[in-house]
Amino acid sequence: MFRHLVRTVRSRYPQYLNEPFDVSELHQTVLPYRHNRRELGIDSNEDYEITLTELLSGARDYLVIDDRMRDALRAELASNNPDPSAFKQFANASVSISASALQTLEIGPDDEARPRASMPSMSVSKDRPSRPAPEAPPTPGRPSAPAQELTASVVPSATPVSQPAIAQRPVVPQSGERCKSCNEVLPVGRPITFCPHCGQNITTLYCPACGSELEVGWKFCPICGRPADSG
Repeated sequence: MFRHLVRTVRSRYPQYLNEPFDVSELHQTVLPYRHNRRELGIDSNEDYEITLTELLSGARDYLVIDDRMRDALRAELASNNPDPSAFKQFANASVSISASALQTLEIGPDDEARPRASMPSMSVSKDRPSRPAPEAPPTPGRPSAPAQELTASVVPSATPVSQPAIAQRPVVPQSGERCKSCNEVLPVGRPITFCPHCGQNITTLYCPACGSELEVGWKFCPICGRPADSG
């Protein structure tokens, strides 16, 4: 998750390599489950939230975090039945990417090229088995280099690893429609993805029952089946 976070920040939010950002922005805009589940290799929203909670608890010092959030999330993870969404109570807390973690993992502009250079050539003779690629350093929730990342770097794919699985679709606000985050009136008659007042992604909604991400216009949650507008 940390490696994919840095790749995403480097390509789409380069300012966050050196500047802090809120937990809510990390969860909803920078690394939302719906757009990154394929690259992360995570099968459910609950597993995604547990992994994100581990990252936000200060695991391996990948992020510079608030002490109060670190202590609370570590205690939650150590409980018998941890709440996967415990990090949401710290939505306004600021976090930043650790400079030392970047140096340790050696994530740079050619990060995507380095694993491919270390992989054996696809033209190796059939009589000589190819050697497996070296394992990547473990990240929170994933103790060793996942098989899907290694496979994706060898077998050609129509979808690049660093691209989101589902593109965000802009919405056209109606007259009088307001941002659900800051309650400001949205501009009418033009497609937008983010609120011009607070920067919130307005194309993403959340199920009031299970917290799964929903697309604008969905009437029911595809995870739990509850109506999208239920209380």
